[in-house]
Amino acid sequence: MQYEDRTHAELGALLKERGIIVPRSKAERVAALIWDDSKQKINSIEDDVSIDVSAFERLQQTFPWATVPVIAVVLLLVVGGGATAILFGDEIMDWFSADEFDGELIDFDATQTRAFAEGLLALGHPEWEGRMSGTIEEHNTAQSNLQNFSDFGLATEDNSYAVPMFEIQEEPQLSICMPGIFFPPCGFSDIGSQETIFTHRSDFVLQGYSGSSDYQYQDQIPVVDLGNASDDEVWGSAAASIGLVFGQGGVSSNTELFLKAQQNDLYGLIIVTWNSGGDDASAPNNCKLPGENGRCVPYFKSVDTSQFESLPPGIPFIMVSNDVGEQIRDDVVNGDGLIRMIVSVDNQGERDVKAPCGILPGQTDKLIIFGAHHDTVYNGPGAVDDTSGTATVLELARQFANMAQSRGDPYYTLKFCTWGGEEEGLHGSKAFVAAYLTVLQENLRLYVNLDMNHVDIDIDQRGDGIWLFGNDRRDTEYIEQIVDLFEEENPQGLASKYTIHTNTLDGPKGASNGMPYNSDHAPFVYDIQQEEGDERGRAVVCYGSGSWEYHTYKDTMDRFNEESLAVSGIIYGSYVAWLAWS
Repeated sequence: MQYEDRTHAELGALLKERGIIVPRSKAERVAALIWDDSKQKINSIEDDVSIDVSAFERLQQTFPWATVPVIAVVLLLVVGGGATAILFGDEIMDWFSADEFDGELIDFDATQTRAFAEGLLALGHPEWEGRMSGTIEEHNTAQSNLQNFSDFGLATEDNSYAVPMFEIQEEPQLSICMPGIFFPPCGFSDIGSQETIFTHRSDFVLQGYSGSSDYQYQDQIPVVDLGNASDDEVWGSAAASIGLVFGQGGVSSNTELFLKAQQNDLYGLIIVTWNSGGDDASAPNNCKLPGENGRCVPYFKSVDTSQFESLPPGIPFIMVSNDVGEQIRDDVVNGDGLIRMIVSVDNQGERDVKAPCGILPGQTDKLIIFGAHHDTVYNGPGAVDDTSGTATVLELARQFANMAQSRGDPYYTLKFCTWGGEEEGLHGSKAFVAAYLTVLQENLRLYVNLDMNHVDIDIDQRGDGIWLFGNDRRDTEYIEQIVDLFEEENPQGLASKYTIHTNTLDGPKGASNGMPYNSDHAPFVYDIQQEEGDERGRAVVCYGSGSWEYHTYKDTMDRFNEESLAVSGIIYGSYVAWLAWS
């Protein structure tokens, strides 16, 4: 039977019929079927073959369909220099290669990386500073990345995808008023009324896929205290009101809160970033920001649009600081104050998000991809999240283009991609994986994700940790060796300043020992699995010690520490360079 002429899906169906675990690439599926056809002929050699148990287990991790007879024939063919190398290509030969990293550390220019970051921030919104997905600012950022890739001498790929996305049409407004002595309350003629106008971005921010409202004081919209959002009876009493949720204890995700607001016919939803409950020691990082004197700055969060049959167009959704939340509770919920909330957001359509790539063609179609998201939250410049990662990808693209000048074409085709749509639901990377699914299933060797691979400049107060993890031990064992080399050589003195942690998270999706579905690596790991038995994609990820300014207006270059980006850039870049040119 000529399996090579069958489609990827047809080969998978044949393997399932035979009860064989389905490998990811087409070459492996063809090989599995050929071996299964011939296994009856080679069973007789099973008793004659002696193979180390640990080696057997390692080979089965690489090729789950391998049996003892199959392994025996593989060994014979490899020793004989026969067809196995042609059939399996680099996969089988890679398994039989030495388990020792014998490459060298690549160069990385932190000063150039900072320049890339500063250039990206200059493309932000003229007032709000962000590069929100689907906006002209995000599109200009993608175009800038494409130009950089081209300037490095790489081929370029301008991907664009229409995805569910909201559009902020006007700057939102929030205020409260204590009525005076004349009617109508808080009207022009209401002498003695007192108005407090809150500042967008520092006092309150929109939440992802918020609806619209035009609530004026004269509408006298009531506000109901929903506590920590755990009491369904209180939710039921909040119909035709604005719900006020205090971020503590039983608070659910934004998605669940927004769904409950829709189900209970609320007119609006306000979540308070944090309520101490008298326990100031447990305050989150957004309550520790310099210059805020303990005020908990509000931040952007999105919702999972797939959980909604239809997004509510008329329910505004905002987050406020703790002091604003307490004032609303005291003056409006428990007092005579009135609220004014004007929000103009279209959450009903699609917008184009970009996924530009620079390409260094290889000798084969086998792929290694570096990625980071170039979009930011709408309400801040996003210097750390994730301008830091995008700038790192740009510097790695520049370094690899330079290496190709002296080393020639790499074995793997290398792509350097940046994603729009991450902050609202990984939209860009998900769409990219869906668009190139068959290519990725057959050819993806490794995806490298850099999302806030950054350590704050104040190492003494905020920590020096960098976390490198992957979902396949075959990769993380090499990464650990490169970390050892990095610490031994201590390039630029980096190993003396930063603590590097490594880990393998190879559990199933959703498990504590599995890869989190929280950044752009996730589609490359899990969305590649289209059918039961399909292999997951292989990825490595870097997170830094985090940013207290996460998703706030204070995520600026004041906190930027470009040298910390060199740690993951050198370690992951050295691994990929070794794979590409060893």
